[in-house]
Amino acid sequence: SIARVQLGNDLQAGPIERIITDLPDGGQHATRTVLIGPDNHIYVSIGSDCNVCQESNPYRAAVWVYNLDGSHGRLYAKGLRNAVGMQINPWNKQIWVTNNGRDLMGENTPPETVYTLTDQGDYGWPRCHAGNIPDPQFGQSADACQGVQKPLVTMQAHSAPLGLAFYPPNATQFPEQYQNSLYIAFHGSWNRSVPTGYKVVRVPLKDGKVAGPAEDFAAGWLQGNGSVTGRPAGVTVAPDGTLFVSDDTHNVIYHIWYRG
Repeated sequence: SIARVQLGNDLQAGPIERIITDLPDGGQHATRTVLIGPDNHIYVSIGSDCNVCQESNPYRAAVWVYNLDGSHGRLYAKGLRNAVGMQINPWNKQIWVTNNGRDLMGENTPPETVYTLTDQGDYGWPRCHAGNIPDPQFGQSADACQGVQKPLVTMQAHSAPLGLAFYPPNATQFPEQYQNSLYIAFHGSWNRSVPTGYKVVRVPLKDGKVAGPAEDFAAGWLQGNGSVTGRPAGVTVAPDGTLFVSDDTHNVIYHIWYRG
């Protein structure tokens, strides 16, 4: 369910009010992401119940949109296996999402992706991955990828991108080369012979559009011997332009800033 809490002028929380109560529970991807969109509607992302399958529940592997009071819910976008991160692009007010690709299709296929959400957009899962890769089980027809949305960014398979954050146009704490950027937390792989992920990457932007491939920004959670000291999950930019990164393995938050 989705609940809301009214805050008084003293910032004291009122009673919990459940406004959306018909969402599926559990599943292989149990997290839910909620975003208030630029149109003042509630966007809810729910991951798939499986690695790859034909879902019978239309709420899964999809994003739904609701009025602020939880009414008039409808399917907004489908075919997103697990879109954990959702944020508003401050330049063009589009909603961008990270998406976790399927497993058991190879160590480097399919890539992880970032997309723009579009109303009634079809993102392909389970028949097509990353816009142009037919699934070996569900994408055997010649038109498996027809009409599928193309990703803005593709990244190393099994990196598990979760949270994302735009560096705001008016923020200046970071040096200029690290402004105009999208930051993404990689939770890290679990099923790869050579582990990957476990870091924060930066995607360069120009006027809110992708201007280059993802590059490492903060690493060190994956050691040279393969041991893991943390798993980045969430990332956000503070009002002063510094960066916060959450680690849900050790239950800590890292604070990243520039010291000139």
